Amino acid sequence: MKMVRAIVRPEKENDVVLALEAKGFPALTKTHVFGRGKQKGITVGPIHYDELPKVMLMIVTEDESVPVIIDVIQKAAFVGYEGDGKIFVSPVTESYTIRTGAKAE
Repeated sequence: MKMVRAIVRPEKENDVVLALEAKGFPALTKTHVFGRGKQKGITVGPIHYDELPKVMLMIVTEDESVPVIIDVIQKAAFVGYEGDGKIFVSPVTESYTIRTGAKAE
């Protein structure tokens, strides 16, 4: 299993969620976060914004679904400017259902 974490623009959150759902991936976790990329924020006129609001989506899935999920996120989250976001993929070694205590396979 893998965990896909995508950090996207807040205005693209709904587009990404609906696109994932349409491809058969309705289960996810959303968190509102703040951060900055390599550009260290943005400057608009005399004002510098050091940290920008983003949304982090987390999806745990089977290994073979990862390329599809990445493709869906990239297409749905794309605006074409710095700050469009980032996708991270990590291994998941175990997961458990709290209600039943069952270990997921």
